[in-house]
Amino acid sequence: MNIFRFAGDLSHVFAIIILLLKIWKTRSCAGISGKSQILFAVVYLTRYLDLFTTYVSLYNSVMKVLFLATSGATVYLMYVKFKATYDHNHDSFRVEFLLIPCALLSLVINHEFTVMELLWTFSIYLESVAILPQLFLVSKTGEAESITSHYLFALGSYRALYLLNWVYRFMVESHYDLIAIFAGIVQTILYCDFFYLYITKVLKGKKLQLPA
Repeated sequence: MNIFRFAGDLSHVFAIIILLLKIWKTRSCAGISGKSQILFAVVYLTRYLDLFTTYVSLYNSVMKVLFLATSGATVYLMYVKFKATYDHNHDSFRVEFLLIPCALLSLVINHEFTVMELLWTFSIYLESVAILPQLFLVSKTGEAESITSHYLFALGSYRALYLLNWVYRFMVESHYDLIAIFAGIVQTILYCDFFYLYITKVLKGKKLQLPA
């Protein structure tokens, strides 16, 4: 554990809180991609199956349970509780174009060809692109609410902080994981355009608009 990983985890939790509060308070999931939320749920399910087989620390276990529970809650709110407010028409990204390549890549490039390791690797690859349906939705609708923008910024910051975590671990512990680093770089790059627009527009009180 180091300050960058801890800050990244806090940013991740903050993003989830923002999202859930947004949906619950407005009683609406307008502007939120249900497909991205399903992909994130798949990420956590495949990554944290070791919750039942491997104990690392109380902190680690609590975070795993938190991410599993909140991702499930988000999917429930979007597809059951507030289903009528979900924008099916604009949330049209073909997720099979993400799931299939990530599955195939995990079979080819991994640390160890075991079930748990393959699932972990798949989750790392999938997480790096799981936000694409959300960015696609924002691009199609032309703009994002401020609260949705805050959610995306917090989520992107989590990944950027995790990259710093890997830099720190390499310098201090001489430890690195090329799969996690590569996926983290890809995910951070996907957020770069959004980060720029967030800083130049949202923080100045303007609406965020992505190019179509």
